[in-house]
Amino acid sequence: MKVIKTDKAPGAIGPYSQAMVVNNLVYCSGQIPINPANGEIEGNTIEAQTEQVCKNVVGLLSAAGTSIDKVFKTTCFLSDMGDFAAFNGIYGKYFTSCPARSCVAVKTLPKNVLVEVEVIAEL
Repeated sequence: MKVIKTDKAPGAIGPYSQAMVVNNLVYCSGQIPINPANGEIEGNTIEAQTEQVCKNVVGLLSAAGTSIDKVFKTTCFLSDMGDFAAFNGIYGKYFTSCPARSCVAVKTLPKNVLVEVEVIAEL
């Protein structure tokens, strides 16, 4: 196992790794819309927050030595399923390979953000 740590994505806000490489796969922890440059939540709309989350995923995957087109599974968490269509609009710009996906609404996300996305990708 190899721990991935990078400043291209927000640092872990708890006792976990940003990502782990095992065999030929990278397992990324859930990304929320924290701008890694300043540590602040980026945006207050689902669109702006999803954009930052996707940028964080790209940065984390790059640090692990892979890219977003190698993602084969995502798990997406929304604070409001009413945001599903707007979320999909931004998500679809990044995940053009259409990986397998689960998307659920949850009661609360860390730091009260609107969206969190975790991914598994091939190296």
